[in-house]
Order: sequence, then C-alpha cells, then structure tokens
Amino acid sequence: MTLPLRGVRVVDFTWLGAGPYTTRAMADHGADVIRVESGKRLDRLRILPPFRDGKRLDSLNRSGYFADRNTNKRSVTVNLKHPEAPAIILRLIETADVVTSNFAPGTMAKLGVGYDEARAVRPDVIYLEMGMQGGYGPDANVVGYGQTVSALTGLYHLSGLPDQVPVGTGTNYPDHVPAPMHATFAILAALRHRRRTGEGQHIDLSQAETMVGLLGPAMVDATANGHDTMRQGNLAHDAAPQGVYRCSGDDRWLALSVLDDDQWRALCEVLGAEELAGDARFSSMRDRHARHEELDAEITARTTARDAVELMHELQRRGVPAGAMKDYRDLLENDPQLRHRGHFVVLDHPEMGPSAYNAPPFRLSSIDEPVLRAPAPLLGQHTREVLTEVLGLSGSEIDAMTTDELLA
Repeated sequence: MTLPLRGVRVVDFTWLGAGPYTTRAMADHGADVIRVESGKRLDRLRILPPFRDGKRLDSLNRSGYFADRNTNKRSVTVNLKHPEAPAIILRLIETADVVTSNFAPGTMAKLGVGYDEARAVRPDVIYLEMGMQGGYGPDANVVGYGQTVSALTGLYHLSGLPDQVPVGTGTNYPDHVPAPMHATFAILAALRHRRRTGEGQHIDLSQAETMVGLLGPAMVDATANGHDTMRQGNLAHDAAPQGVYRCSGDDRWLALSVLDDDQWRALCEVLGAEELAGDARFSSMRDRHARHEELDAEITARTTARDAVELMHELQRRGVPAGAMKDYRDLLENDPQLRHRGHFVVLDHPEMGPSAYNAPPFRLSSIDEPVLRAPAPLLGQHTREVLTEVLGLSGSEIDAMTTDELLA
C-alpha cells in the first residue's frame, strides 16, 4: 500500500518549531507539503545551530535544527508583502486540502490569505491556525515561543530543583510534543469529517491549552487537596530512592527508581551494600523519602566506580527500573534497539551531504514505501517546479515574477 496521506496537499506557512513539526508528520506519511517561505522574512530555524561541521558558511541551508523538522517537504519562496502575493497564494490554496499557519492571530487575514479568502477559492479547505493562546480572547494577540508556553502554563513551576529557580525544558517539550501532535490529530479528524460530509473546517488551536491539558495530576492535587505541587527535581512520591547517579567515566550517569522494598533490597545487593538494606534509617519507603539526601550520597559512593550500562543491565535483571544516561553519539552509534528498528535514516542533503534524520516513532505495517524519502528543502528549491506543475505557469511568467521580486 502507498503512504496514507498520498494525494493530500498542504500549503504550509508555519515556521520555527511546533508548526513545522506538525506538517512534517504529514509530509512523512505522503502529503505534498509546500512550504511557503521568503528570503525577506526567514524562518529563524534556518539560521539556528547546530550547523553541519559546525559551520554556517553564510548559507541558509545548513541548520540541522531546520533539517530535522522539514523532511519530505517542498519549498517555495513568495514575498508575502508584495501586492501580487495574495493572488498567487490563493491559486496555490485552490489546489490544496489543508492550509497551516502558526503566525500571530490575524496575520494571515492581513496578508490577504485568511480563512475567508481561502474558503472563497476552496470551500472545503481545512485551515489550521495555531497561535500561542488561540485566535480569540483577551490574550490572543500575545505571541511567544516554546519557553513562553512552558512558563505561561505552569510547566516551569514544576520543573527544577526544590527551593531553586525554575529550570525548564527549553522549547523541547511544548514545541515538539503536545502542540504538533494535537494539531496533527485535529487535521486528520477534519480530513475524515470532510470525507464524510464534504465540509471543510477552520481549526483554531491554542498551543498553551495543549500544555495545560497535560498537567492533570498537578491540577487535581491543587483542586482536590489544596496542595501546590512544587519543583521536586528527580524526586517522586511513589519512589525512593529515585534520581540520577554518577558512574565511572566522563559525564556518565545512571537513572534509577525504586518502587518498593523488594526492589530496594535488590538494589542494595547489586551495589554490594547489603548493610544499607538493614539500616534502620532506610527501612521503609517513608524513611527513604525523609532521608533522601543521605541516601543519595550512599548510593553515589557506590555507583561512581561502576560502568553505567553494565550496572543498568544488572539492575534490570533484578527488576529494578534503571537506565544509563546516553548522549547523542550513543543513540546514533551504540543503541541496539534504535538500530534494530531503523530509527535513524541517512538522507543525502544537497549542501550538508549524508545526514542522519529521526524517523517517526511509529511504523505502519501495511506501508511498503519508505517514510523518509527526501531531506529538508533548500530555501526556494522547488519554486519553479511547484509553479509549473501545480499552477501551470510558463517559464517566462516565473522569470517575470522573479524579476519583480514577487518570488523572493
């Protein structure tokens, strides 16, 4: 069978993190995703590190950050501030099933390609806008990024060490998990609805609300118990010891979590510290919680001379949840599970050469096409191809538009 979204076309105005990650999920599964970009107003990901060989080289096409979020897409450059831009964009939208944007609310309408204009040329269009806080309400026009969303929604309140300043996850979590996955689900639901009814949809997604919805336990604790869940570092109510412990080697660590007394005794035996199992200070889960700093020191004294991977396997064989901390070199070269599943796929990028890309984390058993087929596009790489193939423009028409800086 072919890829499930083969035949679906997306005209994609998203940039930075959450939006491109949404449309990448669609492109990887067969959708024709046409990125509308502009050299006049760059997607900042194109100029953010890491760069291939550590060198940007005055190029807009060497960012690994951009590359990993834009596989299988085509790039068209259009100067959206040009007076003729709405006409050419609406001609593209007329051929599309889905339009996506994560600009501030109202931006697409100001550019002359908002939902009303899109629906006029494509009545059944599915039109996604994913502002930071949605398209309406008193704070709808407040813009931000992944870190802003994390702070605004309470994630940073929960993240960090007790009695210290909040330390968050950067943009990693909101930009790459809840917002794009909810957006992708909404698009797929809208496509299914259109197939049944012939109706399009205007999808208004709030990136902030996708995060709030994932903080349920803290919300329940506050409403039911009046308790403010604060930053706990690596601690957990249902495990002790729990933490990350230094092992032998440079920056090598082991994460472990002990959930009951049997696991505690097994940990002590593996560490050769049977005396700790009989130590009255640590005899129960409550005791271990109360003296977690003393306990962490005792465990660290015994893990620093141990190899993290070997210790991980010993503990896992005894039923103790444990995992060696891996760096990206470990993941790329030394992870047998990822290698077995073919998670990393090497694609030959026109400027960066052979580069490793993350495959989607799920596999569809009936698909016989490769999911990762093409690397991220160069800026404007497919402008002529798309305008010729999709809109039927001639070479001379495209040349004139280029001279007029419409295609810039």
